[in-house]
Amino acid sequence: MIRGVTERPVTVLAGGVGGARFLQGVIDVLPPERVVVVGNVGDDVEPHGLHVSPDLDTVLYTLTGWIDEDKGWGVRGDSDRALERARELGADAWFWLGDLDIGLHLARTEALRRGEPLSAVTARLAERLGLPLRLIPATDDRLRTMIGTPEGEIDFQTYYVRHRHADRVTGIRFEGAELARPAPGVVEAVRDAAAIVIAPSNPLISIGPILAVPGIRALLAARSAPCVAVSPIVGGRALRGPAAAMLESLGHEPSAAGVAAIYAGLVDALVIDQQDAELAGAVERHGMRAVVADTIMRDAAARERLARTALDAAGAVA
Repeated sequence: MIRGVTERPVTVLAGGVGGARFLQGVIDVLPPERVVVVGNVGDDVEPHGLHVSPDLDTVLYTLTGWIDEDKGWGVRGDSDRALERARELGADAWFWLGDLDIGLHLARTEALRRGEPLSAVTARLAERLGLPLRLIPATDDRLRTMIGTPEGEIDFQTYYVRHRHADRVTGIRFEGAELARPAPGVVEAVRDAAAIVIAPSNPLISIGPILAVPGIRALLAARSAPCVAVSPIVGGRALRGPAAAMLESLGHEPSAAGVAAIYAGLVDALVIDQQDAELAGAVERHGMRAVVADTIMRDAAARERLARTALDAAGAVA
């Protein structure tokens, strides 16, 4: 049983803005204390010596009311005075960091340098910010998503932020994954879950790094609880980010059926958008049930409806 969770948890694998917004809907449906989130750390980066965990921070900010809703990341109303001063003084400050955001990264970096594991630091930051659910990084060990391009391999943030994800992706590698271990609580979160949901996150670069940590994919495949995923692809397009282009360039079908192929053997059902209803048969040929719904999270009500649909498909709500 997960420490601090009195019932069998509902475990959500999540990364990115879509994952964080989906979680807003989840905690509108379920008591937050019952929800455990396993977060992606493949996007982590160390600009100017600061340890930044973008996907963990997006969950922290989104669910504690600090998120910049327009951007989907960063702190609402934050300024970039420190970053601008750094640029004026000659720093190659290409990775955007707001002033309040820097404060969180300073606290995390200081604790990590004292030897504290990322999971413990994340738990403390979550408590200080008032996060209502439990957030666990997939691993405390160093794991970085590396993107292959025609010009060579680059780290994820160089691809995504510096190059504005304009490079054609020729491969994805999770550096350090072979030596990584699940962070404390991750094994229990998957093994003991009443239900597991994979958020509408990019299956390759948001969920892929989580599943690359040795043991997690095997636990998911051997689960006793139902597992439901939500497709982030609608009508052949990603609503945000490079998921569709990335799927296509790596030889996957850029559709809900392509997402189903990636999750084959890991999930019992895939929630797909009503625009893709004609793909239900193709999804089900991958050994899972297709659940057709409106998956576009336009507002709080839409986020709650989507979360309820996924949780209902997983048997997590009455």
